[in-house]
Amino acid sequence: MPLQLDPEPREGKGVAREQAQSTGRTKRQGMLQTVSELKRLSIRAVDGEIGHVRDAYFDDHTWTLRYIVVNPGSWLTGRWVQITPLSIRDIDWGARCVDVTLTRDQVRSSPDIDADPPVSRQHEIAYLDYYGYPYYWAGPHLWGHVAFPSEVTAGQVERLQQLQHEDRPRPKGDPHLRSANEVSGYHVQAVDASIGHVDDFLFDDRNWSLRYLVVDTRNWLPGRHVLVATDWVHRVSWEEHKAHVALTRDEVRDSPEYDRTSFTRADEQALYQHYKRPPPSHVQSGG
Repeated sequence: MPLQLDPEPREGKGVAREQAQSTGRTKRQGMLQTVSELKRLSIRAVDGEIGHVRDAYFDDHTWTLRYIVVNPGSWLTGRWVQITPLSIRDIDWGARCVDVTLTRDQVRSSPDIDADPPVSRQHEIAYLDYYGYPYYWAGPHLWGHVAFPSEVTAGQVERLQQLQHEDRPRPKGDPHLRSANEVSGYHVQAVDASIGHVDDFLFDDRNWSLRYLVVDTRNWLPGRHVLVATDWVHRVSWEEHKAHVALTRDEVRDSPEYDRTSFTRADEQALYQHYKRPPPSHVQSGG
């Protein structure tokens, strides 16, 4: 049974963790979705619509989507709002709707994250502290001490927060959040030549990791899109708007073509076979 919320939920720190308890989340296998499809979704709070997705922020250390950026429309003018996957209860891709465990009042009173990425860790801390969520960078997994944001429930939050205070891990450098909208259009540079530009991203909708860049090769191979795993991106020049990949132009030219309407797990396995790269565990297991 979903947790019944207080009729007058309190605002501020800790409220989200109360609402996270038994929210009807179910464990499921992640599916690969495009960021462009994500931007077609609406966000729905427990007491009404919040708005429509206009962007997504990912951290440039782990290539993981950390926040959905929402245009709230007329009910909250003059700002964008951010929604963390930690607050998502369910996604219905068919209905193009995301249900979250928040109220509109909570969202209205939430602190802003910089509207113009890169976004600093300090802004994230203020945001996560407001909702009472644990820090995703405090732990060994993609979401801190858990592998998936859906695993953060009310019964675990206090334990996770205690672990993060005990560990106090230092991330490598000071990762910043980047805008998917901004990185779309970046040139992609192979070891020997340019191969096109970033047209989209494929991400796992369970752990929110960006798995692939969708590269448009129209200036070289007209009408063709290919996938490049984010693991193969060895450097991004944010100043030059360019992603450098550890592939040759010939390898990319001969790689399987990506078709969003028919892409399967078998196609994903064929991609790694083509590049003679060991497939990650999710490709081997089909998870």
